[in-house]
Amino acid sequence: MTTDPVRVAVVGLGFVGLPLALTYAMKGATVIGVDALPSVVEEINAGRSHHLEAYEGKTLPEILREQLAAGRFYATSSYEEAAASVDHYIVTVGLPVHNGDPDLGPLKSCAHTLGSVIKQGDTVMLRSTVVPGTTEEVVLPILEQVSGLVAGKDFYLTYCSERIAEGRAFEEFIHMPLVLGGVNQESADKGKELLAFISEADVTISDIRVVETAKVIENIQRDVNIAMVQEFARFAEAYQIDTFELIKVANTHKRVQLLTPGPGVGGYCLPNALYYLLPKAKELGVPITLLQNARQINDSVPKVLVEMLERELRAVNKNLAGGRIAILGLAMKDFSNDDRVSPVHDLISLLQAAGAEVVSYDPAVPSRYEHKRDTLEEAVRGADALMLTAVQQAFVEIDWKILAREMASEPILFDTKNRIPRELDKEIRVVRV
Repeated sequence: MTTDPVRVAVVGLGFVGLPLALTYAMKGATVIGVDALPSVVEEINAGRSHHLEAYEGKTLPEILREQLAAGRFYATSSYEEAAASVDHYIVTVGLPVHNGDPDLGPLKSCAHTLGSVIKQGDTVMLRSTVVPGTTEEVVLPILEQVSGLVAGKDFYLTYCSERIAEGRAFEEFIHMPLVLGGVNQESADKGKELLAFISEADVTISDIRVVETAKVIENIQRDVNIAMVQEFARFAEAYQIDTFELIKVANTHKRVQLLTPGPGVGGYCLPNALYYLLPKAKELGVPITLLQNARQINDSVPKVLVEMLERELRAVNKNLAGGRIAILGLAMKDFSNDDRVSPVHDLISLLQAAGAEVVSYDPAVPSRYEHKRDTLEEAVRGADALMLTAVQQAFVEIDWKILAREMASEPILFDTKNRIPRELDKEIRVVRV
């Protein structure tokens, strides 16, 4: 690890940026977090956060309060304020996707503002998933034009792909192998020094375009794997064999690593990955039909689940229209408070469009919705069916038999997470997908 003092600004204090900033602070760096939302800055500086990350027995809010108290970290909305104290910038601003189109607006805006404050000798590192070519074709020209400086000569510009999984951020910032690209060798060297301040893992240096593209296909390969497993699940259901047992048996082969099906593919990374690759693929005239088909399969899962639930309800002389459906779990994956791009939102919309009354419960997700209830009891009371769509710690010790008694007559437990004990199958109608 470098012994030089590190003064770094982390731009974007979301699910990646905040734990990254705190990791640098824990390692002894002076860190300023920059976020465009004053409400986020205010909450962080008050020592509050909804993040579920933890490290060495401490929760992220506990770590945050420690680093604030030690004076190693604070947040601001002012790039100018950060620029007065730092000489490294790590940009974690993401590219939201709207109707299949990546929106570079937030990143371009960040680059414009950053260009107005960077100075000779500064290092800028992008650490988010982008459309291949973004660093050199979008960010570099903006930084050079606004600053009047030359990348690779007056300041250093790098791209490092972000590989952390939510829930393991601190551990993986330190131990996950990294890949890095610089606009020249000097930039790559500076970037590697910055990474080495917190990382104990190997750093592979390659062409920026390779690193950007590798990050996208890392996510897409999981999207394709899950799409394949979704089709296996439909086969297993028709063949009346256990989908999860099928996957477990197949995975005993040392060269097979099937993922597991669920209510769909959610989160900011996997569903968006195809749409980061697609613009460059179209520009190059390269078809990526398999990848597009996989995304369509995963997008269709909520509709498939609604159709399955409707059949189960009809089997007990009930209907979706007018039925009460309880949804347990709004997060995009288990043990997460992140419900961005969660397939559960699509599932709820389809259920409501079919005429069902939907009530939901997820104690970890801070977002508020009209259908969301504050307690498990409120959500399940009188429900004709319950759909387990994401696991939270509060759900781990649920007594499903007792819970079913709070539901309507002939209740249906619809398990998309393989969590409801199989011994209940003889007493309660349990559907597993």
